[in-house]
Amino acid sequence: MTNQQISDFDAAGVPQDAIKRLAELQPGKAGSIFTSDLSVNEFLLVREVGFKPLGLVLGSSIYHVGLQVGRWGKNQELNVLSQAMYHARELAMTRMEAEAALLGADGIVGVRLDIEFKEFGSDLAEFIAIGTAVKADEAATPDGGWRNNKDQPFTSDLSGQDFWTLVQAGYGPLGMVMGSCVYHIAHQRFWQTIGNIGQNVEIPQFTEALYDARELAMSRMQAEAESLEAEGIVGVQLLSLPHRWGGHTTEFFAIGTAVRPLRADHTIAKPQLTLPLTDY
Repeated sequence: MTNQQISDFDAAGVPQDAIKRLAELQPGKAGSIFTSDLSVNEFLLVREVGFKPLGLVLGSSIYHVGLQVGRWGKNQELNVLSQAMYHARELAMTRMEAEAALLGADGIVGVRLDIEFKEFGSDLAEFIAIGTAVKADEAATPDGGWRNNKDQPFTSDLSGQDFWTLVQAGYGPLGMVMGSCVYHIAHQRFWQTIGNIGQNVEIPQFTEALYDARELAMSRMQAEAESLEAEGIVGVQLLSLPHRWGGHTTEFFAIGTAVRPLRADHTIAKPQLTLPLTDY
């Protein structure tokens, strides 16, 4: 990378063009307008709960995924690939958070985390994080503010509707937490395959592999939430992503939003059931 290319990015990896764009979105600046990928309903609910959208923020990392070969007949995690998938996502998330910090945001809502494999390299993938940076009204800001214990804007992949419900119930998001595990599932030996033909029978090595891989992903996600001093994780998704590694190697990816109560003495009010009006 040349000196000119290096100068096009700041220390957090945010390109200068992005910095210029974000400068135009600074709150209070004449002619400044916000950008957002929230739906109309999500936008209105986020505003109703006391947050103003500041602008769309994103982070990107094109990553070369290394090579690691698993033993044909053995269940095992592929650590090189697990680390690659985690680190690439972390780079994208960190750059998105850096853009939000430049806007003075309290958090990022509606975050999407995607992977796109590129045609110009079979081992290259772009990891993209994108969401809407928001700032809380003074009246909606709890003691201690909305930033997490690492003094970073919170991140959340909850929908606008779920975000509204969470805050109304007295909880706040701390950050998106995730865990990844790329796992090679052992092949059955020939005589095992033959012996199972026509029978209803559990395949223990497959069961154990998938169980173990999911547990590793879940435990890593939980460890991230513990580092944020969260009370729990909501909206958890546990995904199986085959990518381009073939049928016996897959990534198990766990992701959710770590949350905390906004007040030490908070209680969740009993909801009032309101039936919709219908025409008869």
